[in-house]
Amino acid sequence: MKSDVDEVADHHYMEIESLLRELTVKLYKRNPKYLRVRYGSNRKTYTAEDRLKKIFELPGRLDIPGIPQNGIEAMEFSLDNSYQGDRVFVFMAGLTDMIRRSYGYQHEFFVYTRLKEQDLYLSARNLETALWRITTFKNSSKEPLILTNSRDGEMDNLSYERLFGKMIATQDMLAKIMAGKNNRMIKTVVQNVATKVFFPF
Repeated sequence: MKSDVDEVADHHYMEIESLLRELTVKLYKRNPKYLRVRYGSNRKTYTAEDRLKKIFELPGRLDIPGIPQNGIEAMEFSLDNSYQGDRVFVFMAGLTDMIRRSYGYQHEFFVYTRLKEQDLYLSARNLETALWRITTFKNSSKEPLILTNSRDGEMDNLSYERLFGKMIATQDMLAKIMAGKNNRMIKTVVQNVATKVFFPF
């Protein structure tokens, strides 16, 4: 059986998964070089659809060989200067796993389901950190590790900020709804702009 709040949670989950898919496609359009991956002397070419299927084909915890199992660790791994693989794939796999973790790795919600408002809230803060990192982290040549916003001389591209903003708002809204349902307070946190770490939960 489902309550009204469960229906709301279902819709929020479907919305966040849709936004994650949209972000994956946008990042590959902006960073097509990461669809060509070298394994030793061999080069493998993927499509964005291949990567979408790998990340989103099945609900629940992501278990992808070669990628850290923890979503936060995967995001950090994708933005390590020494990593030479598909940064978009690893980043989005990590981001998706982190978000799914905030839903208890469930994709449908019933009266006996209890979502944790604090996990949803912290996932929204981690989305803020993820956006900050991919828009500021650069390689030794001062090039973005994952290109999102405009380069010098290009028209302003704020679509990534808007997309992240939608995801942050979705998570924050559901956190408030669940706090009301669970009759609990959300413990707010303050980010240090100089460090911008991911919050574990």
